[in-house]
Amino acid sequence: MNDPQQAPRPRGRRSGGTVGILVTLVTAISLACGNAIAAPFDQPQPAAEAAAAKVPHDPMAAVTQMQPSWNLGNTLDALPDETSWGNPLTTKATFDGLRSQGFRSVRIPVSWYPHQSETAPYTIDPAWMKRVKQVVDWALEDGLYVEINVHHDSWKWILNMSTDHANVMARFNSTWQQIATTFKNEPRTLLMESVNEPQFSNATDAQKTQYLRELNTSFHSIVHNSGGRNKDRLLVLPSEETNSAQHWLDDLSTTMKSLHDRNLVATVHYYSWYPFSVNIANGTTYDATSQKDLTEGFARVHDTFVAKGIPVYLGEYGLLTSPYSGVVERGEMLKYFEHVNYVARTNGMTTAVWDASNDFLNRSTMRWQVPEMEALIKSSWTTRSGTASTDNVFLPASGPITAQTITLNRNGLRFAGLWQGNVPLIPFRDYTLNGDQLTLTAVALTRLAGDRAHGVNATLQVRYSGGAPWKLFVRSYDKAGLSDATGTADGLTIPTRFNGSLMANVESTYADGTAAGPASWTTYQSFDNYRVDYGANTTTVKADFLKSLKDGAPVTLTFRFWTGATVTYHVTKSGNTVTGTAS
Repeated sequence: MNDPQQAPRPRGRRSGGTVGILVTLVTAISLACGNAIAAPFDQPQPAAEAAAAKVPHDPMAAVTQMQPSWNLGNTLDALPDETSWGNPLTTKATFDGLRSQGFRSVRIPVSWYPHQSETAPYTIDPAWMKRVKQVVDWALEDGLYVEINVHHDSWKWILNMSTDHANVMARFNSTWQQIATTFKNEPRTLLMESVNEPQFSNATDAQKTQYLRELNTSFHSIVHNSGGRNKDRLLVLPSEETNSAQHWLDDLSTTMKSLHDRNLVATVHYYSWYPFSVNIANGTTYDATSQKDLTEGFARVHDTFVAKGIPVYLGEYGLLTSPYSGVVERGEMLKYFEHVNYVARTNGMTTAVWDASNDFLNRSTMRWQVPEMEALIKSSWTTRSGTASTDNVFLPASGPITAQTITLNRNGLRFAGLWQGNVPLIPFRDYTLNGDQLTLTAVALTRLAGDRAHGVNATLQVRYSGGAPWKLFVRSYDKAGLSDATGTADGLTIPTRFNGSLMANVESTYADGTAAGPASWTTYQSFDNYRVDYGANTTTVKADFLKSLKDGAPVTLTFRFWTGATVTYHVTKSGNTVTGTAS
């Protein structure tokens, strides 16, 4: 990722004999079917054996062996130093743990400019180069494929090509000459990527195409002519902004054809349909529009590259907000991660999850932060998991309880029952199933709700014939309430009685109905403008939102909850003082 605000905020192989032949056959069959399939993920081979395995001559087979992949994000790309964005120093244990979790490759983003002279000959600090090589070598020793790149340099100095073309090209060439020389004797399990998320300021579309073609072409020439094993190293080339828009894919395809080199890999990134990824413009759910954005984008990538024998590395995927920030609702987030891996796999793409800082793996233990995320993502590497229209069943904390129906998303699987822990619920007494409509009876919900205390009363599992089960939370609630508050433009903390309710998003308008907040095009600002703390019973309106408001102009905030209820609240900024009033 290129956004520093979002960033802190985005394989075992056997060689020889019969086993090698079988792996080759499996790879060939998977490519014919359009699926990136490799050896079983739960049976990692010894590191020494994996490291000794030869990289397939066929680039498509090699990139298939890289599946699945992980990003060492916000680390060697952090500014100004490796630990500046909150991650610990990387050690050999990092890659030991990564490999034990079933990953077969790692993308190691590197920002070079904080450790490089800004004038010719643009010398990279030898200590920094040595540190990068140390980290790379640890990963290679574990039998992992590794990709390194030029990362945040893209938006620091490379983007200035339109106004400083000669110097940018000179610095880019010098940077890659130094990197290529340092790593020229590394095995072919090391890949090099020209530039991360390339973008150019003050440039026309035609100029952007020209600039990226210059960078990719020069990178290709420098690396392949630098000697050693670089002569046939796999090189990774991005589209503009690493985006899957067809005209940018076509530009990259044209560049690749001009290079007449089969050892090329295309790369794109994917962070979902923007309104869903940041929960803006009422994009609270992983709906049909979000799904279409994914399927159509990946189909374009497949048709432009994979179908023509060019491997694709999905170098980053995720959401533009932390997966556990609450900006995107838990169940909707899980649907997305299940779907993105499935669609990438069926389109023959190797996937590298963007892990900024303990978002997925705990950097200290290299274990997954959340077991259900681990189960779902690992399952998605080889199969599908079923989901449902919701992961919450809300019950009123008082009054009658009625039956509730959710829609199952089977994803080609068979419904295998509804469970509470190790106890199966009883069909017809506790639930009925009509097609994909799963109805929990009033009798069952009354029993599950117990004393109907606010919050989660029971946790159920919808089990399918394969994949990870779908968690379903039975929650009791009363309507939420917000109290008067006073703060500053740096933040307004509102005492909030959530009463078991969960907030979905917030609509913000001025008296004339126009949008209030940083985004003028929607009344539903990004949910990241707020910080909801259910434990502390507070809702904080953040500085970016408050500082964007017109002085002295009252704003109506409509807080929307997943229960379907809404609560209105009024905020006025006067100078540096902000007052909040409950309706």
